[in-house]
Amino acid sequence: MTQTEHPRSRPGQQAGIPQSAAPLPRVWLVCNAASGSNDDASVSRVEENLADAGFPVVRTLRFPEEDAPTPAVLDAAQVDLLVTFGGDGTTHSVVAAASGWSGAVLVLPGGTMNMLPKRLHGDVPVEEIVARLAGGPLDTVRPTVIASRHGIGLTGVLAGPGTVWNEVREAMRAVNIVEFVNTARQAISWSANGPKVFCAESDCGREDGYAAITVTPGENGLEANGYYAESLADYAGQGIALLNRDFRDGPHDSLGSHRRLKLVCPDGEPMGLLIDGEPFDGGAEEEFYLATCEVDLVTTRNAS
Repeated sequence: MTQTEHPRSRPGQQAGIPQSAAPLPRVWLVCNAASGSNDDASVSRVEENLADAGFPVVRTLRFPEEDAPTPAVLDAAQVDLLVTFGGDGTTHSVVAAASGWSGAVLVLPGGTMNMLPKRLHGDVPVEEIVARLAGGPLDTVRPTVIASRHGIGLTGVLAGPGTVWNEVREAMRAVNIVEFVNTARQAISWSANGPKVFCAESDCGREDGYAAITVTPGENGLEANGYYAESLADYAGQGIALLNRDFRDGPHDSLGSHRRLKLVCPDGEPMGLLIDGEPFDGGAEEEFYLATCEVDLVTTRNAS
């Protein structure tokens, strides 16, 4: 990760001036009511936590009803810090929209898995993350990400027929029991019979392909794993692992670390594709590259 520091407030703050006399940073907050922790009460608590730490929110945007702000919008409003409070999909949209901006983005855990906040802050609650911000400059990084024709992936890619389990997850999130049972049955069948996905690199796993391949960004390369099953019972068990986004619980092969990775469906059919947990239209071939995030992300891992 590339690491830098951001001042607490806009340019013009002079060293030695007490914090109370310095202008407060302009903070925007983006939240998503569909994410796991984004009810009105939790959003209010986040706003209170930020204000207590010296980062009062001047505007709260409700995504996706309101668009994720672009650098031009943020600069026009003289925003210093953009805070996102939502799940992996919301975070993906906010960070992607802010790419190229000169300010900093604070990613707070507000979803189910919260993969990027854990990478930036550790597995800690919002209150602790925000409390770490008080009293000093912001520590920021530009972590490695996954680049593709679809844009960036901050936390990971899932490719193959196993992506059908995303529909099961959405049915469970909506507490729709009938839909959950129906989609779970379909997912087991499609995982077993749908077009497998292959890693096209040399010495990259099984010749008969996988029900799902995951790609995650590491410091030195893209880490790939292939997930398979030999029976419907195995598919059902693996589906629950995919549903929970804890892919390590499913039977898999390590497919190595790569700077560049090509995945293919030899049948010529479009592959199922999730990026940061959100569905995309996959092709018969997809290429992924190791890249660097194009906006500074606040990290508190080194905070005392």
